[in-house]
Amino acid sequence: MKHPNFNIGILGHVDSGKTSLAKILSKVASTACFDKNPQSKERGITLDLGFSSFTMEHPKSPTGELLITLVDCPGHASLLKTVIGGVHIIDMMVLVIDVNKGIQTQTAECLVIGELICNNLLIVLNKIDLIEKDKRENKIERVKKKINLTINQTKFKSCQMVAVSATQSEGIEHLLSTISENISLPHRSSEGDFIFSVDHCFGVRGQGTVLTGTCLQGSIKLNDSVQISDLKLERKIKSIQVFKQAVSSIVMGDRAGICVAQFDPKLLERGLMFTGNMVQKTYGIIIDITRVKYYKGTITSKTKYHVSVGHETTLAKITFFKPMAATSFSLNTEYLFQETPDEDCIDQIQGFALLELETPILCVPNSVVIISRLDMDINTPACRLAFHGTIQHSFHTPDYSSTSLEGLKIFKWKERQGVVERMSNEYEVIGKELFKKETNIELFRNLRVSLSTGEVGCIEGSFGQSGKFKVYVSDGLKESTRSLIGTGKKEKSTDCDSALIPLL
Repeated sequence: MKHPNFNIGILGHVDSGKTSLAKILSKVASTACFDKNPQSKERGITLDLGFSSFTMEHPKSPTGELLITLVDCPGHASLLKTVIGGVHIIDMMVLVIDVNKGIQTQTAECLVIGELICNNLLIVLNKIDLIEKDKRENKIERVKKKINLTINQTKFKSCQMVAVSATQSEGIEHLLSTISENISLPHRSSEGDFIFSVDHCFGVRGQGTVLTGTCLQGSIKLNDSVQISDLKLERKIKSIQVFKQAVSSIVMGDRAGICVAQFDPKLLERGLMFTGNMVQKTYGIIIDITRVKYYKGTITSKTKYHVSVGHETTLAKITFFKPMAATSFSLNTEYLFQETPDEDCIDQIQGFALLELETPILCVPNSVVIISRLDMDINTPACRLAFHGTIQHSFHTPDYSSTSLEGLKIFKWKERQGVVERMSNEYEVIGKELFKKETNIELFRNLRVSLSTGEVGCIEGSFGQSGKFKVYVSDGLKESTRSLIGTGKKEKSTDCDSALIPLL
């Protein structure tokens, strides 16, 4: 019987011992794990996602055991988008920290990614064998206290820490029991279209092409047909393996290798394999937005950022906007343009963003989107993750900017200033210098006008042919205003609502 699968991501700063930890925990290695890539061996660091597995007893599993899949993520700063692609499939995050160095730059970035994607964190303090035995306990406690100062500012306040030495196998049994205690089995549904996130693709002589990855949704079985990426190719499934064991089907959450015939592996490195019509090529996206509090750079509309959805990363021009009142996104609602998102949208949804993608990508509805500045200097300690959100609406045609975007109503206030020339009566004043002589003032009838003395009125219409206009103040002019106007001094007025300027 196939055991339920639980995916654990191993993240941390480069050279903190992530791969060594994955190796000591694992019983079965995939074709892509433990830095088998020749470039990884040459440079001595992890350059790609690695996958391995082991089984453990668990009382909540219907079979009595769980298949634990380990996702070993790179730690080098230049490989952040690979890490982002890896974490979207995990159920728990293990953050590996070198106990001798504490929290480093990529440790912090991994922690931020974990906050965006995952709800379950376990911290492993590695390399305790490098501490002298008589000083080890005190050193570990000091490091834990220091790390807690950072963790307590996140949603992972109560997460556990386990001290180990991966190379010397110290503390591994304690780590395994702690992992078991912290596992919360997610709901796995076999309903809906099949969607499979492909992370490696390679040919097997005499068999076909194997696409390895994780099932994000639905289920699939032998001899079913699947679509591969946006290549408009449909292939029948010849065989399925879960860590070298042949199976007849997989469901949401399973890690597997799927073999198809007559497909050139050079056509796909990473992407999606699916059934049905949920997955579509996407040229533009609207997301709700939540700012990352650790990002200190400026965030402005019409700027380009890196957009990551699963394994896909591309550049996009971004426009921020918000509703006049709290509401879910709808094309039937008018929105106010924002030069920059509100500060109070840090750690909470406040407004939306239009992402105009430079390169189309395949998207699953409601996917998490991470926005970053991967072009920042990797040698600085600054956080590169700017904000995140979930997809609210997608545009699936290349000409969407001239067709579909017409339905997106984004505006901004345009302010004009004029002066009060004289008072007609206690409820009406005559203004000028707000419009040109040739302006059709009827277009501005009933728009609000604010006087610098505090009264609020509305434009009634034109007065004469020189661009002057009448303003009606329903509550009447203050006595002090009447007195001021009566002295012959000119009173400033501001038309705050004179125009709604479409941006798109």
